[in-house]
Formats: sequence, structure tokens, C-alpha cells
Amino acid sequence: MSRPSMKFSVLQRVLHWAMAVGILAMLFIGVGMMSTVDSAYLVLVSIHKPLGVVILVLSLLRLAVRWRSGAPALPASMSEPMKLAARLSHVAFYVLMIAMPLLGWSMLSAADYPVFLAGIRLPSIAPPSAELHSMLWAAHRALAFILFALFLLHLAAALLHAWIRRDGVFEAMTFGRERMRR
Repeated sequence: MSRPSMKFSVLQRVLHWAMAVGILAMLFIGVGMMSTVDSAYLVLVSIHKPLGVVILVLSLLRLAVRWRSGAPALPASMSEPMKLAARLSHVAFYVLMIAMPLLGWSMLSAADYPVFLAGIRLPSIAPPSAELHSMLWAAHRALAFILFALFLLHLAAALLHAWIRRDGVFEAMTFGRERMRR
């Protein structure tokens, strides 16, 4: 009799780590965009926009894979509040990973700026409006700070599980060998 895997599927792990790199890059690119007015701004924007679309597509793919494949059970040694926090943080990540690119795309649409991906102009998803653009920009910026805080919290929780609890939660998303959980 085979026991269920204590790891996420290979596809889930690849998507997780690729998106972690992409999201961290987006956060730093966003900070760079906000802190410069020279020609570097245009370079950063030219990276930020298509990377946002890629993150949106990968987020939707990741969500579909998660619904299809599920996730390893959390260890019995975790308290119910910790399990709830883990579930809520993952829901928050999915909401933000989908909302942030959509807000950015809507913001650019409201400013009547085109969004291109692989040379193809994507359709506008919001009507041109300076007021709407301003509101969407403020929401995009505020959610970026929330996403960064959630990213740091997620990193802290991962390190807690890897270094202190050693309960297999961290290893479920890595590419090393499986070990038994407590």
C-alpha cells in the first residue's frame, strides 16, 4: 500500500518557485519605478507590464493545478490556529496574485496606455478615465505593500517550519527527498 505524498506535485513546486522569483522581482521593479524619473523608468515599465501578465497567467494555471491536484495534509502536530493561518494566507496569496495584475492592467487601460505581451496588444479592460486611473493606481500600490508583507510573513513561516518545527511543511515545496513528519 502506498502512502500519499507529503510533497506538492512537481508542477506545483515549479510554479511556486518560478512565481516566487517573479513576484519578488515585480515588487522590486515596482519600487524602482516609483523611485526614478530617468530613462531607467521606461526600462522598468517595459519589464513590469509583461511580467505582470505572465504572473496573472501562471496564477490562474497554478490555481487550476491546485484544485486538480490538491495539497499535502498539514502535520497533525500543527495547532488549528496555525492551520487556519496557513489556509488564509494561501487564499490571500491567490487573491493578490490575480488581483494585482488585473489592477495594473485596468489602471493602464484607464490611462489609455496599451499593454503588450509578445508583441500582441492586449485589449483594454477599463474605460479611459483619469479618476479611475488614479483610484486603481492607489489600490495597486496599497496591495503591493500588502503583498510584500504577506511575502515576508510567508518566508518567516517557511523558515519556522524548516529550522524550528522541522515538521515537513517546508520540504513539501522543495525538490529534495521526502522525510517523515512528526
